[in-house]
Amino acid sequence: MKEVDAVIRLRLASSVALIDQISHYIIGAGGKRIRPLLVLLFSNALGFRGAERFEMAATVEFIHTATLLHDDVVDESRLRRGLETANALFGNAASVLVGDFVYSRAFQMMVSVNRMRVLEVLADATNVIAEGEVLQLMNMHDPDLAVADYLRVIRFKTAKLFEASARLGAVLAEASPQVEEACADYGRSLGTAFQLIDDVLDYEGSTVELGKNVGDDLREGKPTLPLLLAMERGSASERSLIRHAIEQGEVARLPEIVEIVKATGAIGATREAARTEAVIAGQCLDLLPPSAYREALLELCTRSVERSA
Repeated sequence: MKEVDAVIRLRLASSVALIDQISHYIIGAGGKRIRPLLVLLFSNALGFRGAERFEMAATVEFIHTATLLHDDVVDESRLRRGLETANALFGNAASVLVGDFVYSRAFQMMVSVNRMRVLEVLADATNVIAEGEVLQLMNMHDPDLAVADYLRVIRFKTAKLFEASARLGAVLAEASPQVEEACADYGRSLGTAFQLIDDVLDYEGSTVELGKNVGDDLREGKPTLPLLLAMERGSASERSLIRHAIEQGEVARLPEIVEIVKATGAIGATREAARTEAVIAGQCLDLLPPSAYREALLELCTRSVERSA
């Protein structure tokens, strides 16, 4: 990961001062770096030690960073990773344009490894992620959203880059199609589990631990699984309260809604759904040879669903 950080610093360089300032600000804010970690772990697990793995790990982090810059503008977010968002600090226009810079830099890096399959994987991923963003926008303030449609957004918006990151490790190692698909399946299930827990923590976590404001999803009118399950299981008055909050993006009665989500078992059910996805991800590793890297990937499944931030 130190090698990846070195690539990130090198590739972020720009003669345009504002680009330098904003891109280094958001990268420097930290984050879990799970997507680049997947590239490294799968590359190593499959025996690939080439320097390209550092370049590709940095590339997926750039794609993720670009989506964060754009997301925070769309969602009007003010806090991420415990710091002011770039749009809060520098303005929406600068954040969008620097997000475009980071995206285009990622594509320059893809080309640098001179592998058509790498381009195919990441071009497909970025396109699907964009579709997921639009789907989520269409679903905003819709309390009647079907669970299947909610999960579709997760698969597109979050899990797709996890999937692509895992697949890249197999592509770099020139693994068989069967192994490549198993790696991709792992990433997809892990990414789904990861987002489900994120959605839980919006009602169970704390602002200090999360580094963002609790209740942000509700304020933005996002009908996430904890809310959808709480409406299914709650009383008529509880359903009415949650429905109104989603439609209006209102957080004035957030404490009451949090209690409903907990009392109806929606938190536990969402966590259980995440654990199921994590188990599926772990089973995808059966085709990998035994190694410390495979063990780390198994541990990542557990950590992703039992975390509190």
